[in-house]
Amino acid sequence: MLKKNIALLILLTVFFNAFSNNVNKPQIIPFGKKNQLIIDLATGTFSIKYSGKIIIANAYAAFTTGEDRYQTTDYGKRSIDIKHISDKIGAGSLVTLTSLKTGVPVMKQLFYCYSNSDFIITGLEIDGHDLSSNYMAPLVTGKASLYAGQKLQTLFIPFDNDTFIRYQSNTLSDDVNTSAEVGVIYDNDSRKGLVTGSLMHDNWKSGVKSSGGNGQINKLEVFAGLNEVTITRDSMAHGSLKGDRIRSPKMFIGYFDDWRTGLETYARTNSKVEGRYIQPWTKATPVGWNSWGVIAQHINYEKAIGVVDFFDKKIPKFRNNDRTAYIDLDSFWDNMVKGGLKGDFSKLKEFVNYCKEKNLQPGVYWAPFTDWGFRSANTNRKAEGSDYKFADLWTKTDKGYHDLDGGRALDPTHPGTQARIAFVLGKLKDCGFKMIKIDFLGHGAAESTRFYDSSVTTGMQAYRVGMETVTQARDNSMLVYAAISPSLATARYVHMRRIACDAFHSIKDAEYTLNSISYGWWQTYLYDYVDADHLIFEKENVGTNRARLISGLIAGSVILGDDYSKEEPWQQQVKVWLQRPDLKQLIKSGKAFMPVDGDEDGAAAGVFIRKKADGFYLAVFNYKKQPAIVSFNAKRLGLVADKKYRLTEVLGGDNIIMLNDANVKFNQEGAYLYKVSLIK
Repeated sequence: MLKKNIALLILLTVFFNAFSNNVNKPQIIPFGKKNQLIIDLATGTFSIKYSGKIIIANAYAAFTTGEDRYQTTDYGKRSIDIKHISDKIGAGSLVTLTSLKTGVPVMKQLFYCYSNSDFIITGLEIDGHDLSSNYMAPLVTGKASLYAGQKLQTLFIPFDNDTFIRYQSNTLSDDVNTSAEVGVIYDNDSRKGLVTGSLMHDNWKSGVKSSGGNGQINKLEVFAGLNEVTITRDSMAHGSLKGDRIRSPKMFIGYFDDWRTGLETYARTNSKVEGRYIQPWTKATPVGWNSWGVIAQHINYEKAIGVVDFFDKKIPKFRNNDRTAYIDLDSFWDNMVKGGLKGDFSKLKEFVNYCKEKNLQPGVYWAPFTDWGFRSANTNRKAEGSDYKFADLWTKTDKGYHDLDGGRALDPTHPGTQARIAFVLGKLKDCGFKMIKIDFLGHGAAESTRFYDSSVTTGMQAYRVGMETVTQARDNSMLVYAAISPSLATARYVHMRRIACDAFHSIKDAEYTLNSISYGWWQTYLYDYVDADHLIFEKENVGTNRARLISGLIAGSVILGDDYSKEEPWQQQVKVWLQRPDLKQLIKSGKAFMPVDGDEDGAAAGVFIRKKADGFYLAVFNYKKQPAIVSFNAKRLGLVADKKYRLTEVLGGDNIIMLNDANVKFNQEGAYLYKVSLIK
């Protein structure tokens, strides 16, 4: 009843403003706590005010159709409509600003203002006849402010996790930063931040452009139609949507006291708006092993069985809360198959059955949208499961084909690609695998001059078709883990996603992975789990191995990567760590840690935290191959000043008593993971 009364009050306020004596008087629509959307009917621009301060000023919308570009201020006639809504986000008002001009498409700007949410969702629609557009921007402004410090950060968020790409926290300057799907501008000291980005990824690749300086934002553009080869990998323009009505994705706009909680709110909202195509994971946080880390292309039956035996006999307590772990065969598992994919799978079935006898879950690997043999002299190679040639399936671009990472992209809408997916996944299901790692998914999102399905005109539409085909063929029978993949668009279709690219054994590898956790941890609220990739310990010292293990623990799940089919001296320490009682409790929630600070440029943060019911977990890293002291204080961590806290090291290191400030000393590169509790 209270929500309905608040919503009614909002509507009455809006209608009072709309039907006052001056029809061009700014229309004020409240949302959240003391926030306002202000629409200027005379110009068609809008501003957003938080607690009396204008954060975004005089913003407008823009789009292209064909070769022409239009924006709100080009129109002369406008009207506004407000209606009550109630959806998964909450109750509130849908405000539609309609702009008209003879001879050009009708422009409709949509604003979803919720009484229980301190953010706005906006979108853009154009109506007409036989339209075509590959650019729609619901928000463009040259004036915005955080009312914070003079040095602001703007975050580059990658479209995917390929080619060892990094997140980048840049100082806001005249150089335009383009971030994929979502962007955030923030002050690291006060943590105030503005988060904007796409909430839908089924039709468009989206981006956020920003620039400014001296504490001010002089460019903010939130748009659909992102196309930069270094970000989206595309060698041609973003595909155009066509029809009499074209819509942008819904876009998120929120100003927060803490940019980190802003990104988490964005992720949760994204999940509510877009939903899941796959059934959510209801079992315990996955832990286990993957073969690519060390064994790689040398995987065979004997080595795989040796790893199973190691898990069974040497680390029986390294299990999740379902008392199991996953043993995943990566690429080259077909070393165990005689006669190719149409041959004898009996050895794989033996492996599957052996895992199940030991109460372990067998996993496998596949890349559904790539042809790895495209350089073959045999031009008549047939795609498995169909009579089509591989050449028929290749994704066409205006430069020929889409080749990346040594593989050629396959058109996800082609019946040959779909038949191949059904055939291969059918074989793997028949073997009894309970997990599948799917890789190089970004190949399925490539823009093309034409897709087999002519109703599909963008890479993201093709990706949706491909991932739905994979999900249907899998038939909800496996844990689905995505490796190389689009960061946001993949969340609807998998349970678990690798947060970065391949990571191996060095401290540099740990730091690379932790860069993605530093600025992409919030994806833990998009997926059931994010993962730090296989953790490798051989050849490294204790400090580096601590960092590798803790990088996995703070991502949420733990997947090992060494060759455990043979005994090595370094395994003794790892066996102790993996079987510590605190580990199972730590892994239980499966949620990633957030960074304490976010001004490390392209490097990783050094300190991470995660709240728990009775305190915090705290992870501290030293990436330098030399002694170091890492300092932090209670207030910055979110603890109460002048209170004593006990920091208990989870892996068995030294404990610390903390009062306001603390120092962690390192003799070499490494990491410590503490359970923080108040001393009463």
